[in-house]
Amino acid sequence: MDTTPLLQEVDSLEATVIIDNELDPMSPAAPDTVHLSGQIGSIAVRPDSKISGRGDAIYELRMGNICCAAHGLSILITATKGDKKHSVLFDAGPEEDAWERNVQRLRPDLASVEVIQLSHWHRDHSGGLLRAIRMIKDAKRAQGISDNLVVDLHPDRPVYRGIALPQQIVSLEADPTFEEISQTGAVIEENDETHTILDDMFLVSGGIPRVTPYETGLKGAVRFDSESGEWYSDELIADERFLAVNVKDKGLVVFTGCSHGGVVNATKHAMKHMPENTLLHCVVGGFHLATSDDMQVQKTVADLKRLDPAVLMPGHCSGWRSKFAIEKAMPGTLVPCTVGTSITF
Repeated sequence: MDTTPLLQEVDSLEATVIIDNELDPMSPAAPDTVHLSGQIGSIAVRPDSKISGRGDAIYELRMGNICCAAHGLSILITATKGDKKHSVLFDAGPEEDAWERNVQRLRPDLASVEVIQLSHWHRDHSGGLLRAIRMIKDAKRAQGISDNLVVDLHPDRPVYRGIALPQQIVSLEADPTFEEISQTGAVIEENDETHTILDDMFLVSGGIPRVTPYETGLKGAVRFDSESGEWYSDELIADERFLAVNVKDKGLVVFTGCSHGGVVNATKHAMKHMPENTLLHCVVGGFHLATSDDMQVQKTVADLKRLDPAVLMPGHCSGWRSKFAIEKAMPGTLVPCTVGTSITF
């Protein structure tokens, strides 16, 4: 029997993409999907972009206010229900300088962040974590509020992860350690089971059941055993967890880190935690199809179509082929998850 607390409906949801592989500050969203802000038009008319002495021109579009893409993911997610508002940082991108640079350009309210959830232990999601914690705590202190900050982590942190190629193994950079995270002053909460946080407005999954025959994990993934000095298979990436929010009159919005376990598996598992009549509104984040063959892309898109989302926002490791296939199969549902945009549901 599922004992997970019931995920509460929220009145509105906003997500600001701090890190993603793709930059596109110009393309509009498809009609009747989401509202996008933070694109080049709004960047151009910021108060600090005002100029004089150029005739009728009173603003200057400054390139230094446009975010930069990086291989990874980080999304600041804010949910509002009545007079309550809560914010979660979902992942922290690949490296500290990229995260700080884009935050300085986006200027989000870092002091509002109460929880950081790491989707899984891979450096392109954890690399900016330590600086993100420090900057969030600094922002809280600057506003004279408590600098309490929780970091929600899966307890199974590999020493190193890597990819086994035909002739050699390539090691990934290590994720921050529990000790390094604790030294920032953040409070670590280790979770490998599904749970809700922040007045039950966010659901954080546990392990994602593998129910599709074609979503089999990350091919060639290995992890290092420091005691034996050997690498062994780690293709399931079993520590990956998604984040979900139920938006009133819309439905469930699911945020995925990489979908190593499969974006269809993740979405189906998210929907199982909801009442039977709940609609799937949107899936945002990594679909991990960039290196998949055409058969897996087509099967994934076909199963996503059966789940009947109103919007799909593939980003990070999704790849252009999957976006093309989604737009072809479900015209009008695609809104790429690009860095620098704020999405309002």
